[in-house]
Amino acid sequence: MERLTQRIGVVGAGSWGTTLAQVLADKGHPVDLWVFEEDLCEIITETMENSFYLPGFRLNDNIRPSHDLEAVVRDHDLVLMVVPSHVYRRVATQMLPFLKPSCHLVTATKGIENDTLLTMVGIWEELLAGRNDIELLCLSGPSFAREVVQRIPTAITLAAGTLEVAQRVQHILSMDYFRVYTSLDKIGVEIAGALKNVIALAVGACDGLGFGYNTRAALITRGLAEITRVGVRMGANPLTFSGLSGVGDLVLTCTGELSRNRTVGFHLGQGKKLDEILKDMRMVAEGVKTAKSAHFLARKMEVEMPICEQVYLALYQDKDPTSAVRDLMQRDLKHELEYAV
Repeated sequence: MERLTQRIGVVGAGSWGTTLAQVLADKGHPVDLWVFEEDLCEIITETMENSFYLPGFRLNDNIRPSHDLEAVVRDHDLVLMVVPSHVYRRVATQMLPFLKPSCHLVTATKGIENDTLLTMVGIWEELLAGRNDIELLCLSGPSFAREVVQRIPTAITLAAGTLEVAQRVQHILSMDYFRVYTSLDKIGVEIAGALKNVIALAVGACDGLGFGYNTRAALITRGLAEITRVGVRMGANPLTFSGLSGVGDLVLTCTGELSRNRTVGFHLGQGKKLDEILKDMRMVAEGVKTAKSAHFLARKMEVEMPICEQVYLALYQDKDPTSAVRDLMQRDLKHELEYAV
């Protein structure tokens, strides 16, 4: 199998981007890390700590922070892109002239663009139209940054267009505490990673309302059904949703105390307004914007996504979470497995 020369850049120095840079640096790779905030770039350079997004952890000396996007992308064989979904297209457009032919580009952002309903790989496919010399991959799975950076054993999924490409990058990313599995289902991995955040908002809201484990289990299970339904309609392999990037990431995000999306939902359930919740958060809860995409994606694909719909109504039409739960429970009765109807 052909190997990359392994000049590596990571675009985005939030908690997950910084953590992925740390994983690669732990393996001995020099890593160029693009930091959007000039003051944060200076802090990381001076202290080797990301005090904004990952405080308390010293970074590997193999990490080289930079505020110069071109320096982090140009002539690099492997580039990981880890910026919030709402600025993804803007940053990708800026990166486009600097991408090296044969570059392997891994998107590790979980989201669906509001205006186009494209995944992050979909955005790149649109921007790269007519150019076939860039390998696109996506990385997703149950992986809280604060646990990975502590070298707590974690498993994740890497999807690519061919097995050879997936394995090439798999060997670069994998190490003793970070196990990477390959997949050929990019759309399934991305849809699962994006929509689980919306379900986590619902679970958090029900926790905030004081409901119990029964409610949580029901939301996770029926949420998985919604994610699978739309994913398969978009061409995904249904088995992907029972893997790490599907049920694995869904369970983690819906139950883990480190989940930003669950936390936002919890505060909504306790009666706080969305603007009030978000103004106190430095890091992005992707599910808030993805809920809007899910609403329009369900209409476009003509599939039922009742949990995602109620989350959208709670976030964007100020629907009371208690009423949202009532409406979910009072829907027309169904057969559980759609194929058996």
